Amino acid sequence: MGRGDRGGEGVSDEDSWRGVAAEEVNDLGTAVGAKLQARSRGLLGSLIRPRLLVSSAALALVVLQNLASLAGPLLIAAAIDRGIPAAINGDTSVLAWCIGGYAASAVANSLLLMAFLRLSARISQNVLLDLRARLFRHVQRLSLSFHESYTSGKVISRLTADMESIGKLFEDSLDNMFNAVLSLVFIGALLLILDVPLALVVMAGFVPLVLALRWFRRTSGRAYRRTRGAIAKVIVQFVETMNGIRAVQAFRREHRNESIMETENASYRDANYSAINAVAVFAASVRFIGNLSLAIVLGVGAWRVTGGSMELGVLTAFTLYLRRFYDPLDDLAQVANSYASASAALEKISGVLEEKPTVLEPANPKPLPPGGAIEFDQVEFRYSKDSPVVLPRFDLTIPAGQTVALVGATGAGKSTIAKLVARFYDPTAGSVRLSGVDLRDAADEDLRSKVVMVTQENFLFSGSVADNIAIGRPTATRGEIESAAAAVGAHEFIAALPDGYDTDVRKRGGRLSAGQRQLVAFARALLANPAVLVLDEATSSLDVPGERAVQAALETVLTDRTALIIAHRLSTVLIADRVLVVEGGRIVEDGSPADLVAEGRGEFAALHRAWLESLA
Repeated sequence: MGRGDRGGEGVSDEDSWRGVAAEEVNDLGTAVGAKLQARSRGLLGSLIRPRLLVSSAALALVVLQNLASLAGPLLIAAAIDRGIPAAINGDTSVLAWCIGGYAASAVANSLLLMAFLRLSARISQNVLLDLRARLFRHVQRLSLSFHESYTSGKVISRLTADMESIGKLFEDSLDNMFNAVLSLVFIGALLLILDVPLALVVMAGFVPLVLALRWFRRTSGRAYRRTRGAIAKVIVQFVETMNGIRAVQAFRREHRNESIMETENASYRDANYSAINAVAVFAASVRFIGNLSLAIVLGVGAWRVTGGSMELGVLTAFTLYLRRFYDPLDDLAQVANSYASASAALEKISGVLEEKPTVLEPANPKPLPPGGAIEFDQVEFRYSKDSPVVLPRFDLTIPAGQTVALVGATGAGKSTIAKLVARFYDPTAGSVRLSGVDLRDAADEDLRSKVVMVTQENFLFSGSVADNIAIGRPTATRGEIESAAAAVGAHEFIAALPDGYDTDVRKRGGRLSAGQRQLVAFARALLANPAVLVLDEATSSLDVPGERAVQAALETVLTDRTALIIAHRLSTVLIADRVLVVEGGRIVEDGSPADLVAEGRGEFAALHRAWLESLA
């Protein structure tokens, strides 16, 4: 049973998915916020740890680069206090050494900076590559229940907008952060060496700076969590609109979609404004404290120079270092901004990576023997522990080689039974067995080779027709691919395409009609040669000639293969050996089509009469 079948019973809003809901809350509590931050730091650590050696080399380069940079003011002070007086007296060697040393430090600074930026860029790109691949791989492995609740738009947001925020932190802010921190440490030590009283004046300014930083971390953290949630909603709305553009234009929904997008876009703008406002206040506070400290230092220093207790060169070096001391704080404001945004993005991504598949691979899988007998043993199913029972406890046995049709109203539970057979879900109670083996004990690869499901969606990937058919068996030869297509009546239309089997079907199979896509999906399933074939409304997109061709093929192909057919078209159902009428999750009728029609009563007989009347 798909999302449309679940009604209000399942999780219909992606924001309510467990483990993700907390991330979408705008104003997180302290405990929850701390937990999310710890989780994101853990993810970041797992990305950095394999690169500790090269990261250490990058850190060594930035340390050396800072030392080379910091030599400049000391050489200027030496030139003023020692070199120039000596040169006046005829000895230019000290001044020459100061000038040469300054030039050498400038060259070393540039070369070391270039080496650091190149190495840090390599580290950042490898980290992003690892994270992107890890997220994509993990999302593919998550169970169907996750994907039915967590929209594709939000997954796209994790892989694009959130990844971009993390990339900006690594690419634009790492060098600023390292340089800023090291500059603060080294310059702070040099200020104490040059003059302790003035250094203490500077250090006093750290009290309001620390308070401003604490305020910024709290405020920006909340703001950027809002931005990550807001941009995800914008992307969700955009993806949904583009995927459904035919319906949008057919039903003139453009204005409604524009209104929704306008609201989500405004929320994103407001969230960004809050984040930018926090940055502006913090940066202004840092600049004000820095300029105030510089003014005080110049005043006190000038008074001491005129009093003879301080040399002019020392004051010059002190003020030069002080400018360099507060300039990194401006950089740190930008780093803090990038970090807040990246931290919120990491929280989102780590939340997805923390999700566990609900359909688990067995630790010690059992091989599936030949055959396709299906048994439902005291099976009960609900989509979550808090939702109502969808399939009340029941038993059902389908012998190997039997074709069974499931009939019933939308939402009756037909697709849920099919998904249990394909093990997209596990039963809440009881077990589903294939050839005597509980599906929970079968390896996923083994199960997928034995059970193939063809759905109403008939999804095709970009690529050739042959590639799409071969998904069922990638090692198949061209002859086997063409034979499978011919068996379902697809060979003729494929051969008529511009490049035949090599024709690119384009995105989502857009080059083909709905019926043609369905036939390709049938050929894909038949090529896989499964023991069990599940057809979930698989003939709904076919026209009458196409349906007749597929039914003729199915009567041959389904021989000696267990099949489960879900269809509203009675013409498809009538080829079955057995019909199960499902109502409210219960099997209320069970028999051959002929027997159920002959009884003249019951749901299936009524459906058959209505079908005959429609033909007349």
